[in-house]
Amino acid sequence: MARLIMFAVLAVIILASAVFCVSTKRIMRAATALLFVLFGVAGLYFLLDYTFLGAAQISIYAGGITMMYIFAIQLVSKRTLQGFSERWLGKRTFLAAFIALVGFGTVVLVMLKNDVLHHTLVDGDTLTNEVTMETIGHNLMTADKYGYVLPFEFISVFLLACIIGGLVILNNNKKKEESK
Repeated sequence: MARLIMFAVLAVIILASAVFCVSTKRIMRAATALLFVLFGVAGLYFLLDYTFLGAAQISIYAGGITMMYIFAIQLVSKRTLQGFSERWLGKRTFLAAFIALVGFGTVVLVMLKNDVLHHTLVDGDTLTNEVTMETIGHNLMTADKYGYVLPFEFISVFLLACIIGGLVILNNNKKKEESK
């Protein structure tokens, strides 16, 4: 029962931070909310006793990727960030709340359909099809059919290209401002 309560707390933190991350116009607030989402996901990994994945989530995503976002944000000129003001519009807020409720209803329906609460409360932690750590490690480090090395490498190159593109655009904007 304690695991179910912790899952509910982490789910609320993750959902609230994710909604705040995509709904705010202040970029530093969005990066901070993203950090809370990533820490919440790490908490879910720890809750499932996947300590390696939880530690990797904290060190790689919550630590490295979020710091990279913040450094990229700091490289943007202050003039670019000064014009943003945060306003909550009624229609957008109600639309976001409606979409969140539809998503929550979908999750509840899937859980009821698959009888998740009954299996969690009655059966406890009995896992019948548990994946071994050797299989997880092999899949994370291989480039075979079900391997994850190539997608991670692609994402890292893509993020690097985005940062370089942002710096090029920033450099062009600074040159235009200086010439005026």
